[in-house]
Amino acid sequence: MGKQKPASAILGISAFYHDSAAAIIIDGQVIAAAQEERFTRIKHDPSFPTHAIQFCLDYSGYTLNDLDAIVFYDKPFLKFERLLETYYNFSPKGFWSFVKAIPAWVKEKLFLKRIIRQELQAIQTYDQKKVKLLFPEHHLSHAASAFYPSPFEEAAILTIDGVGEWATASICHGKGNKIEVLKEMHFPHSLGLLYSAFTYFLGFKVNSGEYKLMGLAPYGDPQSEQVRQFVKKIESDLITINEDGSILLHQAYFSYATGLRMVPDQKWEKLFGLKKRTPESALEQQHCNLGIAIQQVTEKVVIKMAQEAKRLTGSKNLCLAGGVALNCVANGQLQEAQIFEALYIQPAAGDAGGALGAALAVHHIYFDQQRTIDSTKMDSMSGSYLGPQFSDLRIEQTARKFKSSFTKIEKQTDLSEQVAALIASGNVIGWFQGRMEFGPRALGNRSILGDIRNPEMQKKINLKIKYRESFRPFAPAVLAEKAADYFAVQSISPYMLLVKDVLPERRKKIPADYHSYPLREKLALIRTDIPAVTHVDFSARIQTVHQETNPEFHSLLQAFEGQTDYALLINTSFNVRGEPIVCTPEDAFRCFLQTDMDYLVLGNYIFDKKKQRTSNLKNELREQQFELD
Repeated sequence: MGKQKPASAILGISAFYHDSAAAIIIDGQVIAAAQEERFTRIKHDPSFPTHAIQFCLDYSGYTLNDLDAIVFYDKPFLKFERLLETYYNFSPKGFWSFVKAIPAWVKEKLFLKRIIRQELQAIQTYDQKKVKLLFPEHHLSHAASAFYPSPFEEAAILTIDGVGEWATASICHGKGNKIEVLKEMHFPHSLGLLYSAFTYFLGFKVNSGEYKLMGLAPYGDPQSEQVRQFVKKIESDLITINEDGSILLHQAYFSYATGLRMVPDQKWEKLFGLKKRTPESALEQQHCNLGIAIQQVTEKVVIKMAQEAKRLTGSKNLCLAGGVALNCVANGQLQEAQIFEALYIQPAAGDAGGALGAALAVHHIYFDQQRTIDSTKMDSMSGSYLGPQFSDLRIEQTARKFKSSFTKIEKQTDLSEQVAALIASGNVIGWFQGRMEFGPRALGNRSILGDIRNPEMQKKINLKIKYRESFRPFAPAVLAEKAADYFAVQSISPYMLLVKDVLPERRKKIPADYHSYPLREKLALIRTDIPAVTHVDFSARIQTVHQETNPEFHSLLQAFEGQTDYALLINTSFNVRGEPIVCTPEDAFRCFLQTDMDYLVLGNYIFDKKKQRTSNLKNELREQQFELD
């Protein structure tokens, strides 16, 4: 008897902008999803997600011919319409940008359907007439990615990003298997592009450095006159904020619509009284103050948008997606505002998640398939552990390849106890378990771990392991059942997408003139009894760890608590600056060797850096014995 055909088997694809990805759903269940960057090792890889698609097919056991539909996450012709209208409306400005952009659009985007089919045929031959190729709108893909996996039967949906086709933000209402678009904000007016403009002006890379800006903002002095003046100038010269949360960007101060850069540098320098910061140059207090100013404005707009979503839908639940939904500080403020009773944020909220949302939108709307909501689960994302996993054989092959010795621990409880002891004694651990995470955050399967009690740990991991800016904060991974012992939490935060304050009783007294301290001195000041994960404003970006979604990581945290009385660890992504999170055991081993990590744990195998170095030295001496000279 042959395989029974499901209601729908759908492959979702996002590509050609940044963070290309693929996802596959079978009968409405999310089976697999991954970003292309993890396979190609090119950070934010925009290329067609050939490797991610192959992984999704291999993991699901399906071929392209088994699929009911292949879905691309936006409509390229609508984007082309926006491009043409924008250049027409702004002409003659942007002529050279137009000349540069149009050939690429004509070559790639206008013939996107043909390109997608050609790329798919290169993966597997399939019957193009049998398998539908569909194109939902960009913001519908975002909305679907958040609502359909959520635990809500009904919810308001708020999506905010740079730009899709025309929309830059949308308010939708999800109910059952339907999503109704209620309101949209259109290009060139965009909260995401406003935040990216400040990312650019403060010397970080657009479409990847926004999280650095978010991490820098708390170093600003919220009580200073300079911050107040920056906020005033943003709200008077750069934008108009309407009561419904929509904004108008004053285009005289922006050049992204038709130019080759985000803003006219000289105009901004004159407006704010400081030079555009060059990448890698020293960060000064004025940069921090400008960072907190735009963060405050962003939070204000997000809350107004959420209030409008509440007014339009009357819902008690809110789902969030789009790149701005990765601003976990704004998310924390939104939750504090208590506009909604419950909040759900798609863990892959950016363009990668659009691949998943596109597939879900087609399943539920195009094929009119009903939702199944399991009230016993936090969502249907399986903890976002949706990527590849590797066997013991693959790990042992990797060990042989790198001529490395290891210790294998058979029982999970014994492994947890040993690794917890290593962390408690000051070691930094590369922790590689199970399926790789989907989305930008490492959630305990491709993580670097350290002791939250150690005041030197943040600096050590930033400079000697991650090779990144020392001001960057680290997130705590905390046992879900113990989170309220450390943080002012009202709900779970499994995807590291909410910032909450450390409890007052865990804080240490800081000097009255604290905000006048230079950045490095602020960073060095011990503020709580969990200093390695406490940001300068007493906040932390929290991941609650749950037994049902990640029993191995949960077991490790329990073991660490048993040894130290602290139920949390530093959790940062397993990669070095400029590289994607590791995917394979080989990726993990290379990262381990290139950094000052002390131990690597691949599944149940422990690798000691000291033994690795000794082993390599012995091999070199042995080889020298047989050399000619």
